[in-house]
Order: sequence, then C-alpha cells, then structure tokens
Amino acid sequence: MTPSERPRRLNLQQRSVLAGEAAAASAEVETALSTPSDTAAAAFFDVDNTIMQGASIFHLARGLHRRQFFTTREIASAAWKQAYFRVVGVEDPEHVAEARSSALSFIAGHTTTELEELTEEIFDEAMAHRIWPGTRALAQLHLDEGQRVWLVTAAPIEIAAVIARRLGLTGAMGTVAEHVDGVYTGRLVGDLLHGPAKAEAIKALAAREGLDLALCSAYSDSSNDLPMLELVGDPCAINPDARLRAHARAQGWRVRDYRTGRKAARAGLTAAAVAGAVSGAVAAGLGVRAARRPNDA
Repeated sequence: MTPSERPRRLNLQQRSVLAGEAAAASAEVETALSTPSDTAAAAFFDVDNTIMQGASIFHLARGLHRRQFFTTREIASAAWKQAYFRVVGVEDPEHVAEARSSALSFIAGHTTTELEELTEEIFDEAMAHRIWPGTRALAQLHLDEGQRVWLVTAAPIEIAAVIARRLGLTGAMGTVAEHVDGVYTGRLVGDLLHGPAKAEAIKALAAREGLDLALCSAYSDSSNDLPMLELVGDPCAINPDARLRAHARAQGWRVRDYRTGRKAARAGLTAAAVAGAVSGAVAAGLGVRAARRPNDA
C-alpha cells in the first residue's frame, strides 16, 4: 500500500465500521421486544435473494416511482450506466462509492414517518409474495429454538425493519440514513451496510447483547457477504452465486437452493453481473432525484 492509498483505504474501513455501528444501534428497539431463552446464540439473514426473491431496493424504487418520486428516464439511465460497468468489468471503485453514498439521497426532505408508511404499503404490494418459504422456515427454526433472528442487509433500515416485523423476527440492521428532527438529510451514516460493514454490525450487536459468535448462524446468497459468513460458527449459503457455492463446498458449509434448476443455473452465470447491477443502479437512480427541484418532472 502506498502512502497515497493508505488514507483512502483507512477512510473506507472507518465508514464500514460507522455503518456497522449505526446499524447495530438501530436494532435496539426491536431487540427490546424479544425474550429469547437462548441468549448466547442468534441467526443473521441477508435479505436480497436470500430471504426474498429479487432486490428489495428495486421493489421499493418501483413503488416510489409509481408514487412519482422520480421519472422512468432517471432510473433507466442510472440502471444502464451501472449495468455496463458491472458487465464489462471496468467499474471504477470511486464511481461505485459515489453511487452508494447517494443511495438514499432521494428521500432528502421527506420525514421518517412518511417513508415508513410508504414502505409498509410497498411491502404488501410487491414484497410479501416474494419471500422464500424455505428461508422463512429456517428463520422460524431458530426462533423455535429460543434464538433471536436479525436481518442484515444493505437495503435501507426502513425496508429491513418492515420485513422483520412482518415475518415475526427479532429485528433488522440495514443502511442508516441520517435524519434530523425526523427529516432525512439525504446522507448516509457511514456507508451502505455492505460486505465488511455487515460483519462490523454483527460484531457490535454481539458485544452489546452478549452473543457467542461461535454459536451463531448466518445466511446469504452472495460472496460479498463472506466477511459475515466467516464470522460465525454456522454459516449457510442460500441460493448462492457461483463463487459462494464453490467456497461453501470447499469449507463444508451447508448449502440450500430454493430456486428452480433453470433459475439457479442462470443466476450462477449472470446474477452478480446483472441482477446486482440493477439493484445497485436503482439506488444510484434514486439519488438523481435529489439533485432536481421538487417540482421537476
């Protein structure tokens, strides 16, 4: 690492830690509602393509688009740009960081209450029927054993909290948007809860709740979540991408695939490049709206 690279990398790590700590803190209200009999073990579930088919941020974006939060042209333009970078493999890390940092800027000026109410509506419209029954059953097994179950996702905490509440889970940790007096500023607290940030969130929550990570379980579809999966004693790959499937088999981890054979094969070839691009692009597209005047079409 050169001297010029060190400050930037350190800054990225600091943002991951901040995002993880903010996500863990946001789970406090939910955990207060549960009374687990097993206080040492817990389970952590990714959301997109793990507990829900597709990307939750995409479903939220589509619902907000129907409510005229932004235009079709804005979201399509951002989607194409992100998909191109991912498919051809020349994605600029700084460009990605900028896109991620603007992922929630579309809600600037809106209240937390407004977004929570809309998310409840959009969950019923577009998300409830997309929950994977197999993954839901795994989460219920942990609950039945007296363990707490948290969602851990890069999606906004508002989405994650609704999903967790509707499924009867303990709580959720997700990307936290800054807000002052109940009004969103359009900035993130730290960074997206993605990759290493998820592991930081789990470590912060485990320290606060007295969890033994060696007794905990984690579930994800993506190799991006290896930091989270490798943190616990019982990792499981759900609907895995090709890299995660290979890693899980090499490590002797459990693997569960609830997709059809055709969907699983297609996902193994293209999900990381295209499906991930679409969900990331939606987030970038949402940020475009914040740069416009409120009455722009």
